[in-house]
Amino acid sequence: MDVSHHLTTLLPHDPTASSGGSTVISITVFFTLLCACIVIGHLFVENRWVNDSTTAILLGLCAGFVTLLISKWKSSRILVFSDQLFFLYLLPPIIFNAGFQVKKKQFFQNFLTIMLFGVIGTLVSFCIISIGSYFLFKEIMTTTFSVSQDYLAVGAIFSATDSVCTLQVLSQEETPLLYSLVFGEGVVNDATSIVLFNAVRKLDFSDIDTLVVLKLLGTFVYLFFTSTAIGIGVGLLSAYVIKTFYFGRHSTDREVAIMMLMAYLSYMVAELFSLSGILTVFFCGILMSHYTWHNVTENSRQTTRHSFATISFIAETFIFLYVGMDALDIDTWKASDKSVGEMIVASGILLILVLVGRAAFVFSLTNIVNFFKNRITTRISLRQQVVIWWAGLIRGAVTIALSYEKFTRSDSTSSKNGSFMITITIIVVLFSTVVFGSVTKSLIRAIIKQQMNIRCSEDIDPAGLEDLHLLFEEHGEDDGHLVNSGLLTRHSSSTIHNLWRKFDDRYMRPVFGGRGYVPHSRF
Repeated sequence: MDVSHHLTTLLPHDPTASSGGSTVISITVFFTLLCACIVIGHLFVENRWVNDSTTAILLGLCAGFVTLLISKWKSSRILVFSDQLFFLYLLPPIIFNAGFQVKKKQFFQNFLTIMLFGVIGTLVSFCIISIGSYFLFKEIMTTTFSVSQDYLAVGAIFSATDSVCTLQVLSQEETPLLYSLVFGEGVVNDATSIVLFNAVRKLDFSDIDTLVVLKLLGTFVYLFFTSTAIGIGVGLLSAYVIKTFYFGRHSTDREVAIMMLMAYLSYMVAELFSLSGILTVFFCGILMSHYTWHNVTENSRQTTRHSFATISFIAETFIFLYVGMDALDIDTWKASDKSVGEMIVASGILLILVLVGRAAFVFSLTNIVNFFKNRITTRISLRQQVVIWWAGLIRGAVTIALSYEKFTRSDSTSSKNGSFMITITIIVVLFSTVVFGSVTKSLIRAIIKQQMNIRCSEDIDPAGLEDLHLLFEEHGEDDGHLVNSGLLTRHSSSTIHNLWRKFDDRYMRPVFGGRGYVPHSRF
């Protein structure tokens, strides 16, 4: 991302407004709508057809329509912000909280499957959507784009999933496998889509050969591992700083502040070096929950846990509320030279491609995963595959943000075609969120009702990274004897686990703290 665009401020929509009072009024109205979203969402929390995401979008549509009437059909927005506001201020707390709160046992146990879906699956979906839009747009409508790069950008944009609606229905306790797969794939998918999007924008189409493709693959691998390493590094640094200086003996505020600031710092460092901030802040959250969180006082633990979750919830609500209002942006609709029929057809094409692209890799890759699982109980059933497929059909804020970044700044795309693409992007996001999202709760409950494995809630402490050994092995019992059915090792089922525990206890925890570390015992 261009660093020059990073300093984005929230502004009142009216460009002629110069008084501070106008800004105060705009922000007051928007925050009132946020409060209304929370209240309405609470009232409908038990409703099978409504969730927080659809509530925010529908309220945003209503607010946008009222704003249109008040402004005499000139604007539907109360506030205006660029796509950079989303990437810099709204997305980081959502991803960090996801890493901080995730059940690491399930996440690392299914790590290979998550990476297979999140990386390979996203590439499959990217290819299908790009190729399909290239041929179908030309066949059904007039040519929309003049260069192939724009079609590849469309593939990257619409490969980005938004599984928030599904995660609001799934439970980590009731459906741990599904939750970890949907959640983990969603994070990796967003990172992969953004990396693909940035790579496509930089790709030179005048001289494409095998070397360029290999270079693109190498760049992706470099970005993935470098971004992950930075997240781990900052997470360990925060643990060391808090353990060494023990801020809590004087003020818990300093403990909470340093955790929040270093978490955000990890994201900004990644963005500064043009890496994947999503992966960085996600793994930073995992490391902080394993080491840093256990080094602070009990008051700080409760504060940080609830603070991170609250900020993430507000950011999600903010995004969906704004998406609803932005859907009625009359200037964008007027700028396009396409008819309503063409917009509907184009939106339908993209929705079909999303459905096909998602199905192409979910069911095929799942069969590959199941082939290597020896125990039937560990395999992903057809019902679960349907849930995973459905969970990734919803398109949300990442799709809109990438669409704005591409089609409002691209030199190769005309303003009319750019407005057309933004318009159909909004249609796809609205339809998938409202229609698909509204039936998600009922559909998932109907599909997995008989397979729910109700489990008692685990300890509120985040699970330790000792569960990383599940990445390499699976445990099973055969006639009373412990056996190992893992893909990466054939040794004793406890070997990797014991090695990690010994390494963690001997080298990591003495330096970085973690579970069992009691700061106040030192004084």
